[in-house]
Amino acid sequence: MDISRRGLMLVLSSPSGAGKSTISRALLEKHDDLSMSISATTRPMRPGEVDGKDYIFVDQTRFDEMIEADEFLEYATVFGQSYGTPRGPVEQALNGGHDVLFDVDWQGTQQLKQSAHEELVSIFILPPSLEELEKRLYARAQDSEEVVKSRMAKATSEMSHWAEYDYIIINNDIDQSVRQAESILAAGRLKRERRKGLTEFVRKLGVGQ
Repeated sequence: MDISRRGLMLVLSSPSGAGKSTISRALLEKHDDLSMSISATTRPMRPGEVDGKDYIFVDQTRFDEMIEADEFLEYATVFGQSYGTPRGPVEQALNGGHDVLFDVDWQGTQQLKQSAHEELVSIFILPPSLEELEKRLYARAQDSEEVVKSRMAKATSEMSHWAEYDYIIINNDIDQSVRQAESILAAGRLKRERRKGLTEFVRKLGVGQ
């Protein structure tokens, strides 16, 4: 008997440089039934970005209308630009048994918990040490020393919210961390409440409940 299931929302959070983006990419490459949530934003489109693929680009008036219409699962303003997760596409994916991956911070995770607690599986990724985190940030060669120091200062604040997450991955080794994230995803998919038709299946086994 085929037991279908409702999709889940898999949240990954971490301080910058801890490995969240690398783990996210690996999960998306290995799992066809997992897709990245596409946020709406008011920030200008950057060269090479595609509307509807990288972000849904809207102006502030439209963004405010979406807030009023309760069209966001979560939203926030960062450096003067608004970002939000549209509810409709996520609901459609979940109803079809498709899982959705979210790259949000602890504040976004709190909002997602409030709006869709039953759907959520949350993971916080920690670096093995502050020294290693700083080393990784410098190794990326993307930011100036001033920006790296700013990211390091912010990291302590972000990591203080680790206990609000379901699972913690300490990213000593990226391959191992990806395997751990996959194990968490697999367990979430098998959760009893998420599997449609399971009660009927068990009854056919002669179990009364």
